[in-house]
Amino acid sequence: MITLSIETSCDDTALSIIKTSSSKKMDYSNFEVLSNLTTSQIEAHKPYGGVFPAVAKREHQSALVPLLIKSLKKANLLKEAKIIDSKKISRIKKNLEKNEDLFLQLKEFLTKYQLKDINKIAVTIGPGLEPCLYTGINLAKSLSYYYNIPVVGVNHLEGHILSSFLSPNEKLELPAIALIVSGGNTQLIYFEKIGKYKIIGETRDDAAGECFDKTARILGLDYPGGPEISKKAKDCKTNKHNIVLPRPMINEKNYDFSFSGLKTAVLYHTRKNKINDDYVKEMSFEIESAIVDVLVSKTLKAVDEYGVKSLLLGGGVTANQKLIKEFKKKTKVRLFIPHKKYTGDNALMIGLVSIYSPNVKKIIKPISNLKINE
Repeated sequence: MITLSIETSCDDTALSIIKTSSSKKMDYSNFEVLSNLTTSQIEAHKPYGGVFPAVAKREHQSALVPLLIKSLKKANLLKEAKIIDSKKISRIKKNLEKNEDLFLQLKEFLTKYQLKDINKIAVTIGPGLEPCLYTGINLAKSLSYYYNIPVVGVNHLEGHILSSFLSPNEKLELPAIALIVSGGNTQLIYFEKIGKYKIIGETRDDAAGECFDKTARILGLDYPGGPEISKKAKDCKTNKHNIVLPRPMINEKNYDFSFSGLKTAVLYHTRKNKINDDYVKEMSFEIESAIVDVLVSKTLKAVDEYGVKSLLLGGGVTANQKLIKEFKKKTKVRLFIPHKKYTGDNALMIGLVSIYSPNVKKIIKPISNLKINE
């Protein structure tokens, strides 16, 4: 079974091709990665200090087909077309009338190449930005229609939950708690078994990654904010400004998060102080510490109270070294952290879900606020 997977939920265009054995057991040895490519849009969004949906959609449309060709070539599956179905191309043109740039590239691809060896297409259907999701879904549905290949929809967050399986590791013992933390999501999930999850806590406003981005913008740092704040925090050698930020909801009995108040506290503090390099380093140190303290405290509380055997991390913010260090120091159960290249959005995790989870959907439409198990 060879699966082509597509991920366009936000600002990364990603495609992957996986070859799997007949076994349905979730095991690293049961699948072979033929290609796994991602195109970043960071430079396109830097002027905005965050992801601008219209720009993201445009970038996806430009990148998808070239990335598809590159993926197939890397997997040694790029083959010339023997038959061209003009009627199907005309139908695809009609369906993509609002996505002309994507269609023109796709038309050239369909007249040159075939996907004869691909058995299934998997695509992210949410959560995410709808203009971005539609772009990936449109490509998936067009390829499915033209080549008569089954297509399934995958929950992006479930991909992050299973991303720990993308690197060889110890055997996962269930039940587990999964912390998914990124630019758009901050959730604590009770993981009973593959395909069965329960959200036990989530952000009530800004996600942790969003808080990093917004506070970085206040300090005049580049997008994405998380890595920039971490760099400044690492260089912090002073505490002249005695900065103390709140740890929102850290002592509340629930597992929910709130980071908008932290962002507001940073804004008010900067208005009262002269922003120089030392100030930015000290503030960055405190921002990172506050976010990490809340994430670690809430997560370990859930681990203890649910009596789980494992803890999984997923999402772009889990690449933060301070966060990893704190979890390694304080976690008493088995800790699973994806390889750094799999913490962010990638298509490989989408393909993995499509193979091993019962939650895949046959009806493909984007859902901006898709929940686990929906």
